[in-house]
Amino acid sequence: MDTPWGQLPVSDAHVHFFSRNFFQSLAQQRNISLETLESILHWRIPGEDPNHLALEWTAELDRHGVDRAAIIASIPGDHQSVIAAATAFPNRFYAYAMVNPLDDEGSKILAAALETGRLNALCFFPAMHRYGMHDPRVSALLDLAAAKGAVAFVHCGVLSVGVRKKLGLPSLFDMRYSNPIDLHAVAMRYPQVRFIVPHFGAGYFREALMLCDLCPNVYLDTSSSNSWMIYEHLDLRAVFRRAVDVIGPTRLLFGSDSSFFPRGWHAALFEAQSKALYEIGIDEAAARLIFHDNLHQIFSREQSAR
Repeated sequence: MDTPWGQLPVSDAHVHFFSRNFFQSLAQQRNISLETLESILHWRIPGEDPNHLALEWTAELDRHGVDRAAIIASIPGDHQSVIAAATAFPNRFYAYAMVNPLDDEGSKILAAALETGRLNALCFFPAMHRYGMHDPRVSALLDLAAAKGAVAFVHCGVLSVGVRKKLGLPSLFDMRYSNPIDLHAVAMRYPQVRFIVPHFGAGYFREALMLCDLCPNVYLDTSSSNSWMIYEHLDLRAVFRRAVDVIGPTRLLFGSDSSFFPRGWHAALFEAQSKALYEIGIDEAAARLIFHDNLHQIFSREQSAR
């Protein structure tokens, strides 16, 4: 892909795979049909077969020159959608599944999904589902992740789901469970698990940096518009500069937070992030790590652990 450093490979560590199941869940909560939902959102709702959505994402990545993407099943129980996509296109996708540790039956199903070898990461949203990362039910899932070489993606900080706002659905999240510091003892207890905290900690930037400094198995992803910066009077250049100063370029993962069609892959976020990194003097080798190599190195370790 064309970048300020010239041609570089790019992979995306944060893409939401909005399957038909995802949209059906929203329609049920809003008590409307899928057709009405589509007319409200002006988003394209995919068909039943997740392989068709996977094919659309593959074409979209090709159009922008993106090598590979981590795709997130964005409601609990939708792991089969991303597993199907990663099975159909094993060289293009890493499969991430949202989990709710408070759902015991769902956790059992995820254990079986991990056995397939096609599920690469478990995604925890503590504020959304209202639990602490020290809950024994979280530990049970992390035990599975450790045994199967899976990654643990943990959303911290401000959590705002734009599609829920657009539909007028309540988001009864609890920020008591949002602090990256809650991960410190957990990450220390599971040194073999790689933990990813998205959006630089989404408002807990200082705490996320402290966590990464103390725990070498914790990574930050750079995804979204990072609107949390207004809380700390920072811009993207300052965020990247501080992150690189504290943890270096080897544990930063480029992410776009892309999600729906027809918008597709969020190229403007890539352009903003690459521009900010170039302006603070990041060299080509470090840029290659952030935009491509770090993500692949995480999962090459994963494969060797299985």
